[in-house]
Amino acid sequence: MARGHILALLVLCLLCTMHSPKIEGSIDIGVNYGMQGDNLPPPREVIEMFQRYNIGKIRLFEPVHEVLDALRGKQIDVLLGTRNEDIPVLASSPENAQAWFDTNVQPYIMDMNIPLITVGNEVIPWRFSEFILPAIQNIQNILKARGLGGMRASTVVYPIVLGASHPPSAGVFSKESIGYMTDICKYLESQSAPLVVNVYPYLAYAEDPRHVRLDYAQFTATEPIVRDGDLSYTNLFDASLDAFFWAMEKVGVTNVALVVGESGWPSAGMGNFTTKHLAATYNKNFMNHVLSNRGTPKRPGDYIEGFIFAMFNENLKPAGKERNFGLFYPDKTPVYNVF
Repeated sequence: MARGHILALLVLCLLCTMHSPKIEGSIDIGVNYGMQGDNLPPPREVIEMFQRYNIGKIRLFEPVHEVLDALRGKQIDVLLGTRNEDIPVLASSPENAQAWFDTNVQPYIMDMNIPLITVGNEVIPWRFSEFILPAIQNIQNILKARGLGGMRASTVVYPIVLGASHPPSAGVFSKESIGYMTDICKYLESQSAPLVVNVYPYLAYAEDPRHVRLDYAQFTATEPIVRDGDLSYTNLFDASLDAFFWAMEKVGVTNVALVVGESGWPSAGMGNFTTKHLAATYNKNFMNHVLSNRGTPKRPGDYIEGFIFAMFNENLKPAGKERNFGLFYPDKTPVYNVF
């Protein structure tokens, strides 16, 4: 190999094993950038908003090149997803995974920090579940072969993969999910990779407000609401995460971190359950909780990375609350103040 090529490779490896510098004063919190709207600002303006509001991380559900081009050199960490429909192709062969990587990741890794590539979103236990692990393995093998030690591959799951979650120590994977989740979590542990989970206390409250207290869902309780053995819980968010930790332990996995890929509260669309005040309260408290680095009662002091859903109200989503999770309106004005 020519000396120049060796030097370039060493520089690439160094860049990708280091955490790229953040925007000065940026917040160590992420926001999901969904694009299901026909009235949203162009990507370059959206990325300028991330910079203006000092948002240090962005989650993309798929590799939209116009967005990735706008992120070049912006010092915003990128959690990059794959489309669910691409999972079988990524799993089918190392060559197909390589082609996807060469098209959607390789052109950008010198210009941005992509610490995590997520294969699919909320797939398990439904269609394509059997393809998740081989697709993760193919992507992870590419990262190893390229010397990209600061990058990992994972997937995103929803609490439906749990068969029980209350109290948290009862956490266990469902019979439909346990086979997939056991193999995936064991592989993630072997690679020092996290599991990404989407957690919405709002949904638990909206579905059963008689038994799920609002202050428990919104981080505003001042005393423990749930006691589970020696552990006490003042908020449903921590209880949800600990249910995942318990479920993983029960299949022999004790060292997989959690990243919260989505959490939020809609500001309209379902009467008194969805107001700007409730949405602002939840998201502010979610941010403060994540930034406190307190971890959870079961894992005190653990770093829990978190992403708010979502940047905008998206008018192509189903009518009602689905369209109203945004922090901003499409005209770029805040729905309510969080940052």
